[in-house]
Amino acid sequence: MTSIILLSVFGIINLFVGFLKSNRILLPLALLFLAVVFGANLFNWNDTQSYFNNMLTIDNYAVAFTGIMVLSTLLLIPFSQRYIDTKDENLAEYYSLLLFSLVGAVMMVSYENLIMLFVGIEILSISMYVLAGSDKKSLRSNEAALKYFLMGSFFTGVLLFGMVMIYGATGSFNITEIGAAQVSADGVTNTMFVLGLLVTIIGISFKISAAPFHFWTPDVYQGTPTLFTSYMSTIVKTAGVAAFYKLMASAFAASYTTWFPTLIAITVLTLVVGNIGAVVQKNVKRMLAYSSISHAGYLLMSLIAFNERSDSSIFFYSLAYSTATIAAFGVLKLVADQRKDETFEAFNGLGRTNPLLAFAMTVSMMSLAGIPLTAGFFAKFFVFASVLEDANLMWLVVIAVLLAAVGIYYYFKVVIAMYMRPAENQEKVGVNSFTSFTLIFITILTILLGIVPALVSDIL
Repeated sequence: MTSIILLSVFGIINLFVGFLKSNRILLPLALLFLAVVFGANLFNWNDTQSYFNNMLTIDNYAVAFTGIMVLSTLLLIPFSQRYIDTKDENLAEYYSLLLFSLVGAVMMVSYENLIMLFVGIEILSISMYVLAGSDKKSLRSNEAALKYFLMGSFFTGVLLFGMVMIYGATGSFNITEIGAAQVSADGVTNTMFVLGLLVTIIGISFKISAAPFHFWTPDVYQGTPTLFTSYMSTIVKTAGVAAFYKLMASAFAASYTTWFPTLIAITVLTLVVGNIGAVVQKNVKRMLAYSSISHAGYLLMSLIAFNERSDSSIFFYSLAYSTATIAAFGVLKLVADQRKDETFEAFNGLGRTNPLLAFAMTVSMMSLAGIPLTAGFFAKFFVFASVLEDANLMWLVVIAVLLAAVGIYYYFKVVIAMYMRPAENQEKVGVNSFTSFTLIFITILTILLGIVPALVSDIL
């Protein structure tokens, strides 16, 4: 609860600071705000508290995922330096919207009531609709905002309809009471309950870009300004998956056999669409969009496993994926801003002109591909280990491993361009010292988690 209050207050303060003539104070101030929230969040560890008549519970699960999301935002903010250099008059609003969206994300990982989950999703989504269209001079950005808003609004209605049917079947919005209601003779077999469960799964699957509800993702990711695309593919996905797992574990555990076939079909389809779709892309941003879809599939595998390893594997995977994705989008933003190109050709010769950027991007691609000695390797390992607790799901792991091999192909297209293709008179990409430090920190963290995963893997 402390994190929610601080983020709300800091967001409002940031808006007033935006009235100052110079916007250079906004970046360090936003970082300070986030650092304070990160520290305050840690003080809630092992101190479970419930609020609003048990509609919101801050426990270790909520604290852990809040930590990932706040840390990810901390690592993301330094890549907004270009907005300061160009004296963007809307910078204060951008930072405030990010802080307000984090309020929704925190609510999504700490809810105990479906109404609170809905409110959290709306707070997060509305902020992202605005940020998606923040580049008002770009037709792609305007298109992205319109598509995201229309489709997001529709699927929010779908999600709300599912929640209403669940309430009609169980008489409660509290996820613990919903779980208890299923033990009755008429629980899982209740038609309204089953339909509500299915519709709710569809609504949340849209929010995390799971196939076949992924169709908005490539266009929206490509049109949205890169900084906010990075936020969308990390913090939004982390909040969505964490909320999804909590819902299924607390409210629908007793109906596992009912939703298992639907969710496993969504997972396999997500893995296939994400990896195969990424192979044919020529735009790096669209490739990372399809990559984001595929990683939603790997995260859903832990949910399907539904055992004592699931929450830990989702936590570690979210952290590893977020750090690698922020580095990838960060380097892409720096390159695209200067070279005015988001295709693979924009990275030609980067290994010679900017060794630091090339190395950070290489480590990021290796982690996303699941190569050993990076965090992504153990992220996939923990997910596969949780699934293999059930010997009947061996076939799912085989499919996931084969598609992970496909992932190596399209991720390494960037690495090949950086080190094995000529620069073609491409100038050196300008990077300030603070951004360089951020990339170095992310790279070290990615490698460290790939060597000593036990640092965080056993937190939950």
